[in-house]
Amino acid sequence: MPGLQITHRYFGSGEPGVPGPEQQDANHRARLATAVRFFVPLLKNNQGSALLEFAIVLPLLVVFVVGIYDFSGAFNQKQKIAQAAQEGAIVAGAQPMSDIESANANPDSLQPVVMAIFNSLAASGVLANAGASCQPPFPAPTPPPPALTWTYTIPGCSSANPGDNLVITINRGWVHNTGGASGTVVKVTNPYHWQFNSVIQVLISGASYAAITQLTESATVQNQM
Repeated sequence: MPGLQITHRYFGSGEPGVPGPEQQDANHRARLATAVRFFVPLLKNNQGSALLEFAIVLPLLVVFVVGIYDFSGAFNQKQKIAQAAQEGAIVAGAQPMSDIESANANPDSLQPVVMAIFNSLAASGVLANAGASCQPPFPAPTPPPPALTWTYTIPGCSSANPGDNLVITINRGWVHNTGGASGTVVKVTNPYHWQFNSVIQVLISGASYAAITQLTESATVQNQM
């Protein structure tokens, strides 16, 4: 039509309305720069918060893991001591009573009982020094009271804690409260050292303590002889 002019705009590609390579690269770089400016601060903030959370949780996690290990170790040792007390009581119930009297400081009939308990604890790994500094013959028991109770204190059975003592108490004069039966009570005591002392400083700087629990188990049987 006369007087009407149509102008085509080109962007370097040779085709109308299509950006050329240079323009496409410029647009891509602009969008990438915008994304970087938006996400980099956000990424830095997430990383910082994650590190802070980890720093707070890590000490609690360490104490939690050590606590699980510690309590399972104590429970395991308590079960082994209970087993040893039961084995000792079974042997004690079958022993003769002919040498059981207060005047006898160390009856021969009690030696198999002490050995049964010792062998049970040694076989289960409770006595680390069994066969070395902790082995028969054991020290004579303390003088018995009128209740016919003998207490054997055996030292040197722990390699990590030389001052620990295995204590075996044998009461051959136990009488049921009804008075109708007599029996033997065997009690075994061995210390357990908690491991919390090695990690408590993670929570409380400079804290230190030696936590020791005397694990005690007993078993009762009727005298057979």
